[in-house]
Amino acid sequence: MNHRKNLPTSACVTNIEGDGRLNAPSAVRNAEHIVELVRNTAIKSGNALEIASGTGQHVVKLAAALPLLDWQPSDVDETRIKSIRCWSNDHHLTNLKPPCLLDATEEGWAADHYGQDLILLVNLLHLISFEETKILVKEVSKALVPKGVSIIYGPFMRKGKLISKNDMEFHHSLITSDPDLGYKNDVDMLGLFCEAGLVHLSTNKMPANNLAFITQKP
Repeated sequence: MNHRKNLPTSACVTNIEGDGRLNAPSAVRNAEHIVELVRNTAIKSGNALEIASGTGQHVVKLAAALPLLDWQPSDVDETRIKSIRCWSNDHHLTNLKPPCLLDATEEGWAADHYGQDLILLVNLLHLISFEETKILVKEVSKALVPKGVSIIYGPFMRKGKLISKNDMEFHHSLITSDPDLGYKNDVDMLGLFCEAGLVHLSTNKMPANNLAFITQKP
């Protein structure tokens, strides 16, 4: 995935602070819900990879709340890698690794990241194409150990329909900027999980009309 520069402003609302860290109001709002979701879903120890860590605000809270998981943050963008480092350096968490560059839409990345007990992805799929989503899900499956769990969180259609005015407006702004982008259908996601050999455990309703798909590798 080339880092897209033509996204609508509503897709990436962040404030840049003096040391290079990014501060996203949405990350502040949903961090508590994501931590609780992971705490209630994931195994309690092992290796955890966060794909598209973004500003880094989520992963520092996750590492603090789940100290027996060794967290690997990642992102495709150098600006966000710098921000993750800034947030990480504030907390000095021994279970939080330095961020790495990772394009999770490229085939083959799982070979370098195999051995994950947990893979977490928050708010990315609406910003990539369906073909890229298929690659990402397949690589997630390959990177997980047996019984490893994946959590994919974000805005999705329900049976092909958008359920709120805000969702309709946001989806429209995405496909206007790039027709390959936009909300993915929850039913299609279940098909992708099956194709990738992941067992769908649950679909959790989250705040702001988001969903969290919980899957496990057999």
